[in-house]
Amino acid sequence: MAESQVTTEELNIIRQTVHNFIAKEVEPLAQQMEEEDMVPRSLLDKAAEIGLFGLSTPQEYGGLGAGMVGKVMIYEELGRGPNCFTSIIGCHNGIGSVGIVECGSEEQKERYLPKIASGQMIGAFALTEASAGSDPASLKTTAVLKGDRYVLNGTKQFITNGDIANIFTVMAITDKSKGSKGITSFLVERNFKGFSVGKFEKKMGLHGSQTAELIFEDCEVPVENVLGEVGQGYVNALRILANGRAGLAARNLGSCEKLLEVSVKYALQRIQFGKPIFENQIIQHYLANMAIDIEALRSLTYDVARKIDEGQKVIKEAAIVKAFGSEAFGRVADLAVQIHGGMGYMRECEVERYYRDARIARIYEGTSEIQRNIIAAQLRKEFV
Repeated sequence: MAESQVTTEELNIIRQTVHNFIAKEVEPLAQQMEEEDMVPRSLLDKAAEIGLFGLSTPQEYGGLGAGMVGKVMIYEELGRGPNCFTSIIGCHNGIGSVGIVECGSEEQKERYLPKIASGQMIGAFALTEASAGSDPASLKTTAVLKGDRYVLNGTKQFITNGDIANIFTVMAITDKSKGSKGITSFLVERNFKGFSVGKFEKKMGLHGSQTAELIFEDCEVPVENVLGEVGQGYVNALRILANGRAGLAARNLGSCEKLLEVSVKYALQRIQFGKPIFENQIIQHYLANMAIDIEALRSLTYDVARKIDEGQKVIKEAAIVKAFGSEAFGRVADLAVQIHGGMGYMRECEVERYYRDARIARIYEGTSEIQRNIIAAQLRKEFV
C-alpha cells in the first residue's frame, strides 16, 4: 500500500507551487526546448529545489512520500506544461525509481533513494530492445554470473532519460530456458565498467526529452545490485509499469485541460464571418467532446490512484486508464488543431507541439493494444 506521508493541505500547497512553476519557469522555455531538443540543466536544478525529483521517494529517504493520489495531483499540473519536461520528471519518479521503492533491498534504498529524491541521481528504465518491446520474453540482453558480479551484454533502445540518467533499472536474461521467468532486473549505474550510451533517437515529438540507445559490453554489475529476486525481473517490470499508468494518465489529463483552455480562448477571440467561431455549433460540439473526454479521464485517473493507495489490485483498471487516457489525449489534441485551423498546424502554435507529443502516449509504457490484451485477460479471470 502506497500510503501518503503528506496531508491533503500540504499536497494542495505543493500543487499550487508546481502550477506556478510550470507557468513561470517552464512554459517560457517551451519553444527553446523544442528547437534545441534539450531541457536546460538549470531548469532541472530548479525542479529539484522544489522537490519534483522526490515525489515517489518516502520521506525517510529525503523524498515527498506522496501516495498515488498525491502524485496524480502533481502530474496533472505537470501535464499542463511542455511534455518534454513532464516526460523527464514523470519517467524519473515513475518507472525510473519506483522499482527501488517497491522492490529494493534496504541497502539499495539507503544507497540510492536520497540521491534520487534530491535529483543528484536521475532514474531511467531499460526494457525495450530492437526485438523486444511488448514481448519481454524476446529479450536478447544477457546477464551471466561470474563470481560476485553479473556480466551484462546487449543493447537497449528508446530509453527515456538515457542522456541524463545516472541509475538504470535494466532487464536482462539470466536463464534463457525459463522464458519470461528467466528475466532478472538490475540496478546499473552510469559509471559501471562496460556501460555506455549510444545514439540518440530523433523523434516525431517530445523534443527536449531524449531517448537513447544503451550499450552493455561485458558490463560488470555487483550481485548486490540485483533488484528483487533473480528470475523475478518480468514480475518487477509488470509491477513497475502498472504503478506508473495512473501517473501517465494524469499527465495526459493535464495536457488535455491545457488544450481545452487554449481552444476555448481561441474560439472566443477568432472572428470569422463577423462573429467568434465559438458561436458555430460545430465548434461548440468539438469543445464539448473535449470536455467529456477530460471529465471521464479525471474520474478514471483518480479512482485508480485511490485504489492503488488502498492496496487494491488494479491490473485491469490501470490498463483501462492507460488506454483511455492516451487515446483521449490524441482525440483532444486533434480537435484542438482543428479548432485552431491553419494556425494549429504551425510550429509557432503550442497546440501543434501537443499534437505531436500526444502520439507517443498510445505506444510507450505499453501500447493500447497491449492494454486491451491485459484487460481481456482479466475479464477472462472474472467471468470464466
